[in-house]
Amino acid sequence: MGAQRGRDLLLKLDTAGTGVFTTVAGLRARRISLNAASVDVTTPESAGRWRELLEGAGTRAASLSGSGLFKDAASDAEVRSTFFDGAIRPWQVVIPDFGTVEGPFQVTALEYAGRHDGEVSFELALESAGELTFTAA
Repeated sequence: MGAQRGRDLLLKLDTAGTGVFTTVAGLRARRISLNAASVDVTTPESAGRWRELLEGAGTRAASLSGSGLFKDAASDAEVRSTFFDGAIRPWQVVIPDFGTVEGPFQVTALEYAGRHDGEVSFELALESAGELTFTAA
């Protein structure tokens, strides 16, 4: 992946569960983490006593954290409402020149900050809450 403009990384939310995603924010700084837990099936008969793992088993999870600016007041209100309701909603994370991660996430952290002479920014954390898909760009 070559260099890209950070402003092109978008966070989209499907507020009605209809498959229509609306951009709620651009992320200035972000981190996405994809994890897969392994299942150890090693036995005393394992070759050379090397650990053996069960293919395709285990739990997969994704976490996203980032900071940025909300697109508008309505986007801010929708994300805030999703957080306070503890709701799990479909989200899309559009990573330029890489692809799109889509699926159900829960907002697990939401912070606001601002300087007296600047804009209000937010920090957000999302945790996967079901199966995710990845579509390459």
